[in-house]
Amino acid sequence: MLGQTSDPGEPVAPASQKKVKKSADNINARLALVIKSGKYTLGYKSVLKQMRSGKSKLVLLSGNTPPLRRSEIEYYAMLSKTPVHLYQGSNVALGTAAGKLFRVGCMSIENAGDSDLLSVTTA
Repeated sequence: MLGQTSDPGEPVAPASQKKVKKSADNINARLALVIKSGKYTLGYKSVLKQMRSGKSKLVLLSGNTPPLRRSEIEYYAMLSKTPVHLYQGSNVALGTAAGKLFRVGCMSIENAGDSDLLSVTTA
């Protein structure tokens, strides 16, 4: 077959999966510390308000954010010079990582508290 590079039954590289899972766990642990000791806002409208006022230090977007909404948030982030981190999981996973029982599409961190999440995600 033309253009096929690998056998469909061939397993995907487990080392790369392990690294992604480990970094996701790392972000989740730091995010839990931000929730406990820092200041944050959840939701699209609140995140835009935080960025317009210049209070936001970091914006987290879930992996399944719609493209139009993602580009709008990234545009506001560019104007306010706020870094944007794309969370690897879905909005359900981001909500769970934030300790909430609902879905979270985007969240803004104003103060990281005791966590070093800001330095890790921007690097």
